[in-house]
Amino acid sequence: MYKKLKIFSTEDREILKKIGELADKNRVDIYAVGGYVRDQVMGNKSKEIDFVVVGDSIRFSEMVKEKLRGRGFVVYPKFGTASFVVGDRRLEFVTARKESYREDSRKPDVVPSTLKEDLLRRDFTINTLAVNINRNRFGEVIDFFNGISDIKKGIIRTVLDPEETFSDDPLRIMRAARFASQLQFDIDPETLEAMKKSKDRLRIVSQERITDEILKILSHSKPSIGLRVLQQTSVLEVVFPELAAMSGVEQKDEYHHKDVFEHTLKVVDNVANVTDNPMLIFTALVHDIGKPRVKRFVEGAGWTFHGHEVVGARMLKRICSRLRLPKEYFIYSEKLTRLHMRPINLIGEEVTDSAIRRLIVQAGDEIDDLLKLCRADITSGNPKRVKNHLKNFERVARRIEEVEEKDRMRQFQSPVRGDEIMRICGIGPGPLVGKIKKMIEEAILDGDIPNEYDAAHKYLLKIKDDILNDLIDH
Repeated sequence: MYKKLKIFSTEDREILKKIGELADKNRVDIYAVGGYVRDQVMGNKSKEIDFVVVGDSIRFSEMVKEKLRGRGFVVYPKFGTASFVVGDRRLEFVTARKESYREDSRKPDVVPSTLKEDLLRRDFTINTLAVNINRNRFGEVIDFFNGISDIKKGIIRTVLDPEETFSDDPLRIMRAARFASQLQFDIDPETLEAMKKSKDRLRIVSQERITDEILKILSHSKPSIGLRVLQQTSVLEVVFPELAAMSGVEQKDEYHHKDVFEHTLKVVDNVANVTDNPMLIFTALVHDIGKPRVKRFVEGAGWTFHGHEVVGARMLKRICSRLRLPKEYFIYSEKLTRLHMRPINLIGEEVTDSAIRRLIVQAGDEIDDLLKLCRADITSGNPKRVKNHLKNFERVARRIEEVEEKDRMRQFQSPVRGDEIMRICGIGPGPLVGKIKKMIEEAILDGDIPNEYDAAHKYLLKIKDDILNDLIDH
C-alpha cells in the first residue's frame, strides 16, 4: 500500500468523485488503474483514464455514461470492456479479469477475477498501480508489485517471468521499447534478455500492431532510446531488417566509416525536437536506408555512399507497403529521402538561382520540412564542425528563401495552360503540348523569363514558329 494519491487535475477529481459516488450507490468496488495512475505518480498529465470494476463493468459503465453525459459509447462484451468520452477525456471500464494464452495467438481467454489477478496480468510493474475511488478509500493506492519503487528507480520490469510474459503476448516486447522512449527509463536486464530470446514470437503479431508501436516510439521526444533497445535486443532484425542493416562501424586500412544507425538515431532525435509531424520523423528514420546497399571503399578516399538517396527512395515503396503505412507516408518519405542530399550539396558552391529554383519546384510544399531534415542531418562528435556546417547551411537556406520570395516558385507550374498552347499553336492534344509546356517551365527555371503569365505568353509566341517548323521538317 501507498499513501493516498493527490489527483492533480481538478477536472479529473470531479469525474472520479462522481464515478465513486455512483459505485458506492450500487455497491461496486472501482479503481483507476495502469498508465493513468503511473502518470499521476510521476506528475504527468493524461487524457485517458482506465478503470477496473470488480463486477459487471459494462452495466456500470452505462450508468456512468448517463450520469456524466458521455458520448461515443463502445462495448466489447467478450472482454468485458466499454469506453466513452467525457469532455476531452476518454474513460475505459473493464471487469477485473484473469487471462490465459494459446501458443499460436496473443488473444487471451478471459474469465472474471479479483483486482490483484487483474493487475497480475499486466505487462510491467509500473503499469500495475491502482487507486481506489470509492468515497471511504478515495485516493488510496494499491501497489502489489512494487510499481512505485520501479518508477522511482526509472526501471521497466515485467510483473511475471519475462519470458513467459513475452511468450504470452509478444507485442509487449515492442511496448517495453516504447515505454523506454516515452518515460526515458532503463529496462531491467532480465527483461531485456527475455526480449532478445523471445523476438521471433513477434511473427504472430499483426504488422499493423507492430507498426503502431514503432510510430509511438517515434512520437516521443527521444525516440533513440526505444530504437536502440530494439537494436540491442536484435528485435529490429525481425520488425525492421533494413534499419538493423545500418548498424556497425567498419574499418579498412586507416579509414573508418561512421555507424549509420547511430547517425540515424541522432537525426531522428534532432527532428523530434523541432516537430511533431510523424511523417517527417519517420523520414528521418529512413532517409539513409539505402547506405548499406551502396557502401563502397575507394582507395585513397575511404568509404563512400554515392547514390544512397536514390536507392533509399526506391526501397521505400516496399518498406512502406510491408509496414502497412498509409500511402501518404510513402509519397512524402520517398520525396524527402530522394532530395535530402540536394540542399547539403549546395554548401560551398556558388549557388545559382536556377539550382535553387529547381530544388524549390521539386520539393514543393515540403521544402520547409526538407530543410528541417537537412539541418538535423548535420551531426558529428565535434561540436565546432557541426556549428560550421550549420552556419554554411543557413546561407543556402537564406538563398532558398530569397529566391522563393522573389519568384513565387513553391506552387510552380507553367503560367500558360495546355489548352492555350493548343489554340495559339494550332495543334491538338498530344506529346507536343507537354514538350512546349516543359520549354516554358525550363525558361523560367533558368531565369530567362520571370514566373509571370505575360512573360510566358510572350515567350510562347516567340518559340512557337521554330517548334512548328522543326515538326514540319521532320
